[in-house]
Amino acid sequence: MAKINQAIPHFKNEAFHEGDFRTITSENVKGKWSVFFFYPADFTFVCPTELGDVADHYQELQDADVEVYSVSTDTHFVHKAWHEASDTIKKVQFPMLGDPKGELTRAFGVMDEESGLAFRGSFVVDPDGIIRAYEVHSDGIGRSADELVRKVKAAQYVAANDGEVCPANWQPGKETLKPGLDLVGKI
Repeated sequence: MAKINQAIPHFKNEAFHEGDFRTITSENVKGKWSVFFFYPADFTFVCPTELGDVADHYQELQDADVEVYSVSTDTHFVHKAWHEASDTIKKVQFPMLGDPKGELTRAFGVMDEESGLAFRGSFVVDPDGIIRAYEVHSDGIGRSADELVRKVKAAQYVAANDGEVCPANWQPGKETLKPGLDLVGKI
C-alpha cells in the first residue's frame, strides 16, 4: 500500500495518450513531479466532471513541470472509446492508464474490493518517485483540481525550501513558516 514518504510501486500499464496507446512504467514517471489520479470507472457520472476539472488545470500543472496520470480499472481501449464519445473527456491530454487487473490500484491502496473499482485517490509524487501527499475518499464526493494544484505547489515549495513549511490554505507567494522553538504556542 502506498504511504507518505515511500516510493511508488513498480508498475507497467498500457495507457491511452495523445490518440495512441503507450506503455507507461514507474521508471517513466521519475525525473519530474507527478499526480496519480485514480477514479472508479469510465462512462460514469462524477468521474468525467473530475477528469474535466483536471483537464482544465492541466496546462497549469504542465507549467509547474507536473505530469498527470489518470487511472481506473478500465482498459486503455475503453479509455480511447470514452475519449472519442465524451466532449468532456476529449479535453483530457494527459495519459489515461488502464488497470484491468487492478494491480496498480491495489498497490496504491485504493481498490474497493467489493466493486472491483478504484476509490477516488489523488497522489502527489516527487521526481524521485516518492509520495508527498495524497487523499482518498468514496465515490460520491468529487475532488477539486484547484486544491490538487495547491497541494502540488506546496509540495514543490517545501522540497525546494529546506526547513520551511506551508500553513493551511497556503498559496504561492504567501508567507510560509519556519518551525522552531520561537513559534511554539505563538500561532
